[in-house]
Amino acid sequence: MAKIPQVLHEHINTAYPDFVCLVGSVLPNGYAQITPRGSVLVFDDEHLSLWERGRGSTTANLKDGTKFTIFFRKRPLRDSILPKGGVARFYGTAKVHKSGPVYEEIWKRLIEPEKKADPDKKGFGVLIKVERIEDLAGAPLNL
Repeated sequence: MAKIPQVLHEHINTAYPDFVCLVGSVLPNGYAQITPRGSVLVFDDEHLSLWERGRGSTTANLKDGTKFTIFFRKRPLRDSILPKGGVARFYGTAKVHKSGPVYEEIWKRLIEPEKKADPDKKGFGVLIKVERIEDLAGAPLNL
């Protein structure tokens, strides 16, 4: 399993609203579903988390084992940490949490604008076990 570089933790956790991550999954018809998610955060060194509050096709098709790609781009980082366009791609597998301690921890860490968008807490938490991290050129990201 891949480790999320420590140097990226804070950048990902503060990406909203200017550098919102794009989250990609595959729909049953084979097309990619790409959607912005302001709730993407680093949960620990091996997991990204997000709060799924949507009502669209991403939510409808999300279950344990769903494969995800998370595209993070922060252009100012291309001059230092991420020289290939300020981009890091994370590939991993989802685990859905609709109750319990992980669900509560994801909610607790969630940024306030995302909590306000789900005041009744009808959404659910998703942990994505990161299996691979690449730069824009597809090379393993070694920071």
